[in-house]
Parts: sequence; C-alpha cells; structure tokens
Amino acid sequence: MDIFLAILGFVLAIIGIIGAFLPVLPGPLTSWVGFLVLHLSDTVPMNWLFLGITLAIALLIWILDYIIPAMGTKKFGGSKYGVIGTTIGLIVGLFSPIPFGFLIGAFVGAFVGEMIYDSKDSARATKAAFGSFLGFLTSAFLKFIVAILFLGLYVMKLWEYREIFGM
Repeated sequence: MDIFLAILGFVLAIIGIIGAFLPVLPGPLTSWVGFLVLHLSDTVPMNWLFLGITLAIALLIWILDYIIPAMGTKKFGGSKYGVIGTTIGLIVGLFSPIPFGFLIGAFVGAFVGEMIYDSKDSARATKAAFGSFLGFLTSAFLKFIVAILFLGLYVMKLWEYREIFGM
C-alpha cells in the first residue's frame, strides 16, 4: 500500500507541473496533495510543519494566480474580456496542432476578448492583450517553478526513505 501511495503522490506532483499551464488544474495545490498522500503512508512520518509551510506556499500561489493576470491586464489598459479571452484561447490552443499553440491561443484569445470589449480601438486591444498575456505567462511561470520545487522536495523525501520502500 505504501508503494501505491508513493506512486500516486508522484503522479500528483507531475500533474501539478502540468497544471501550472492548464487553468483547470491548480498546479501547486495538486503537487501539495501529492505530499499529503506520501505523508499518509505508514512509511513516511507525518511532518506537520513541512505540510503546513508547503500548503501555505501552494495557497499563496493559487491566490496570486487570480491576481497577477488581472494586474497585467489592468496595467496595460485591459478589461475582464481580455482575461476571459486569454483563458479561452489557452484552452483552444491546447488542442491546436501548432507547437506552443496554448501560448499563441492565449494571446489571440486576449486580443479577441479586448476587441469584443471595444472593437474600434485595435491598438488598445493589442496593448491590453499583451498585458493579459504577460500576466498569464508570469502566473504560469510562478506556478511552474513552485511545482518543480515541490517535485524536487517529493523526490528528496522518497530518497530519504528509499530503503523502507525497497529502492
């Protein structure tokens, strides 16, 4: 059972990295659930301080994930339509055969959202779309870094208890 929990926790940590770019998955929170699963095994002792600090970091990043794109959009004169367009474009871009289609889709979605908001001013829409896209990239990069760090900590924890897991 402990090996199953270790594998499940590892899979959750990997999904957390993928979730750094997908708006439907809370990346670092998913990685944190991987920590929790590992600590629920009988093999790895429960470390409440470690779990508490990593949960606080995951929650902070989750909150910032909603604030940073809005800040980027506002700073460049955008609207909620740009933020919504970024999310829709990202999802559409994921299914695109174009390499890095999710990035292109996020920018195009932000632009289309801003054009829906104000179809007369394409220069403003371009600037706002860039702000929304920049906010998305900043947020995704932050989530990615935290999810990678969580994966590294997870592997270190597994390595620490490797003999018990038969590794």
